[in-house]
Amino acid sequence: MQKSFKDHLSITLKGMAMGAADVVPGVSGGTIAFISGIYEELISTISGVNFSLITTWKNKGFKAMWHQLNGPFILALFIGILISIFSLMRIANYLLENHPVLIWSFFFGLVLASIWYVGKQIPKWNFKIVLALLIGAGVAFYIVSLPPMAANDSNLFIFFSGAIAICAMILPGISGAFILVLLGAYKRITEAAHDFDFQTLGIFAVGAVIGLLSFSKILKWLFVHYSSITLAVLTGFIAGSLNKIWPWKHVLQTEMYGDKEVVLREASVLPWNFNGEPQTFFAVILMLTGFLLILGLEIFAAKSSTKVNATN
Repeated sequence: MQKSFKDHLSITLKGMAMGAADVVPGVSGGTIAFISGIYEELISTISGVNFSLITTWKNKGFKAMWHQLNGPFILALFIGILISIFSLMRIANYLLENHPVLIWSFFFGLVLASIWYVGKQIPKWNFKIVLALLIGAGVAFYIVSLPPMAANDSNLFIFFSGAIAICAMILPGISGAFILVLLGAYKRITEAAHDFDFQTLGIFAVGAVIGLLSFSKILKWLFVHYSSITLAVLTGFIAGSLNKIWPWKHVLQTEMYGDKEVVLREASVLPWNFNGEPQTFFAVILMLTGFLLILGLEIFAAKSSTKVNATN
């Protein structure tokens, strides 16, 4: 179906939200894509990138290739991600540094609501679906609880770091930036970006592209053949990641990456055991705000869909 300018503007805004999420170690851009209703189109579009596009371009022209690629969707999303990286990222970093409890509370509410949002798309629950959800939750909880690995500067390691991190970025509940921290590659990549080390960034990018194209095809196949189980596993991933974004934590280990201090290990605590001002009242308000925001978006999307169907 042909998308309007308003549709593409909406995709750009969703891309901005994804970009802001992916640069924060602990929040997944994949979760934002799922919440905003573009996840399956994103996976399907990425998995459709192959050599047949070149054949289409040669035989039918650029316009036909662009249509086969779903180019307008990719362009609108990519513009949003870039806008976020160069603007909203600074705001997000400022809030995380100066008001961590409050911003993590808002994120917690968003992600908590997304568990309900994704889970309700499963048409029929049974033992297999519940088991898939529990496995997904267990895997995600284990991943976000792992200690970071020692740094490795080899080019092969950087290549595989890119491939693994990009897979995490499109998985709801698992943060690509956090995976880089776990792998011990976060410092190397951020320093390469700061120092314009194009060799390191190029190796990382090649790994990311190969990982993205390969993993997206696997995800698309899973959605086609095992839709409910895949949704259950992804719901579990989101649920298992809640420990990572719990607002009240004791920091156990940090490391300076240039002029930026990154938390490597931390432990979740209850608000009354928090070493600092827990800001419990405002934190709960922001959790509810994040939760209700997702519910509001779903109601708005449902009404919009009803209007479109009525018009058709």
